Amino acid sequence: MRSGLIGYRRPMASLVYELSLPGPHTVMRGDLGLIGLRGVVFTPKSGRDLPAIAFGHGWLQPPRRYHGLLRHLASWGIVVAAPGTQVGPFGSHRLFAADLSAALDACVGVRMGDLRVSPERLGLAGHSFGGGSAVLAAAQDPRVKAVATLAAAEAHPPASVAASQCHMPGLHIAAGNDMVAPPVANAHLIAQYWGGPTQLRELPKAGHLGFAEGRHWSQLLLPGKGERKTQRIARALLTAFFLTHLTGATEYAKFLEDDVKGAPLAS
Repeated sequence: MRSGLIGYRRPMASLVYELSLPGPHTVMRGDLGLIGLRGVVFTPKSGRDLPAIAFGHGWLQPPRRYHGLLRHLASWGIVVAAPGTQVGPFGSHRLFAADLSAALDACVGVRMGDLRVSPERLGLAGHSFGGGSAVLAAAQDPRVKAVATLAAAEAHPPASVAASQCHMPGLHIAAGNDMVAPPVANAHLIAQYWGGPTQLRELPKAGHLGFAEGRHWSQLLLPGKGERKTQRIARALLTAFFLTHLTGATEYAKFLEDDVKGAPLAS
């Protein structure tokens, strides 16, 4: 944690700025191929009883379009594994959900240098296709303690139905200009049926691909492009959310409870 960062005293804009900056940890990158699963893992250089999340990519999006976010979370002390499976146009939500759980297995069970992941501090996150799959995985995996989605798309079976079986805290961030996964039909519905404490935020100016980084051929099919402001707010919110719910940090309670400029709480 950064010294002097006291959530109840710092102005909200200051907290967004602090949490959108890299954290204090040196970041290492690895390959999930070592356990037979295509994908990447970003970790702090060392640490004990660390939290870990598995992150699901969006429809047609490779994990590299989220490397900035994954590296950012790792710099704040969170191990992040991102499977690179089911990237084709007919990817299976059910199979990808299983891969997300397998990625958590790897975080807990595979020795990674001088760091150790706590099996009691596991979470899931995902964008679009990966967001819906993360909900499916959370509904079936009792180890999961927190879930965050970015412009979550509906899944097969429906993520909104699986949401009722998710009793851990949830954070669902919707994109107001999303023409691929309309907020009311997706993130709002998932949040409405969520079985545990949940929070829904809407980024009114964000598009569906705003959370993805760089360029990719899929932009010929999907409207929009990466948006730095959207990515910055998402990094801050996910960092605060997972540090709070996976490590017990109390510094960011006010940040999570109040409106944030550009990402107000949705009713």
